[in-house]
Amino acid sequence: MARILLADDDAAMLDLVCRALTADGHTVTAATDGQEALDRSMTTAEPFDVLVTDLQMPGLDGITLAERLITANIGLRVVLMSGFQGDLARADQLKHNGARFIAKPFTLEQIRAEIRLALS
Repeated sequence: MARILLADDDAAMLDLVCRALTADGHTVTAATDGQEALDRSMTTAEPFDVLVTDLQMPGLDGITLAERLITANIGLRVVLMSGFQGDLARADQLKHNGARFIAKPFTLEQIRAEIRLALS
């Protein structure tokens, strides 16, 4: 199973996705914003396999977070989440790195499927 870094400033969404992915056997490290996620990635002994991040967060947003982590971890897979269609255009710059996008609201099966696709 994968080591997943999950970042979202919505506590309910963070908890729901974290529990679902943990139940699937993944090791999930949760962060409430981009800076916390970046800090956690820098203090872990093993690199993460997947970054799952909301795009709009206070401070360090999901796109900047993804760009920084991809630079530090070339094999990192990325799943971007957003409830705003306008974020799709902003996320296009990461698609060349294989980033995937899931629109909120989504079902647990949809996020699970995105993780499976990111890992395949």
